[in-house]
Amino acid sequence: MRFKRLSLEQKNKYYGLYFILPWFIGFLFLFFIPLLSSLRYSFSNLKVTNDGFSLDFVGWTNFREALFSHESYVRLLTESVVNIAVNTPLVIIFSLFFAVLLNQKFRGRVLARAIFFLPVILASGIIASIENGDLMQSVVRSANDTTGGGLSIMKNLELTVLLVESGMSITYVEYLTGAVSRIYEIVSQSGVQILIFLAGLQSISPSLYEAAKIEGSTGYESFWKITFPMISPLILTNLVYTIIDSFIRDETSRLVVNTAFQKFEFGLSAAMGWIYFAVIALVLLITTALVSRKVFYQDS
Repeated sequence: MRFKRLSLEQKNKYYGLYFILPWFIGFLFLFFIPLLSSLRYSFSNLKVTNDGFSLDFVGWTNFREALFSHESYVRLLTESVVNIAVNTPLVIIFSLFFAVLLNQKFRGRVLARAIFFLPVILASGIIASIENGDLMQSVVRSANDTTGGGLSIMKNLELTVLLVESGMSITYVEYLTGAVSRIYEIVSQSGVQILIFLAGLQSISPSLYEAAKIEGSTGYESFWKITFPMISPLILTNLVYTIIDSFIRDETSRLVVNTAFQKFEFGLSAAMGWIYFAVIALVLLITTALVSRKVFYQDS
């Protein structure tokens, strides 16, 4: 019996399935059972005993306590969503801008790329714990006092006055000056996004730019007519990555962990985690639905 030859589109579909197969196997054997267990814990009161642990079904009590009785959960969750709405566009714009710069030919390009990838290393493992600890906070505070904390405030004030006098809306001015104040946070979250954009830029055929140059296009026109549409799928990829990465880094995730392993309120912690998951899923659903409409996919 002869098998029908597959078309290119069908082969690409199978390649996609093969690509996610290792992740699916890992999820099925390593994460699926703990996921179901955490859902079970969220509807129960878990108590550690000498024989292990006991579960008492309490219904929606843990969810009600997290949303209506806990002193800081809702506030931290709201701050997390607001910070993501503010920081995500800045991270995407910053990483795209520097990826375009690092894609140019100049001396020391490899060193420059390594420098911009350093935040990924600094944000991992023991260095991240040092960065978030009291030692690093005291060092930053001491440096700020030494250099004059009011100096940065004055610079932001001068920038605000300059932008307002140029006719820019006060809303955009506050957003931009706030971005200047959070420049370290933005840079530390942009390493992986820069690499993804850089890989996408290097995959664009040089013949497209050569044809545009022959037609008399400027660098500005080439960026908006060639570069931006060709890497728009990666903008969506980086958007999803940045949102998830921001949720993992924030105070809400630390609160969920501390509630379980410091206060030993495992049922409440599980309920917080599932509410957290629902909020992340909703934010991703809204953002991907809005951005995916504008994504350009080149026909094969």
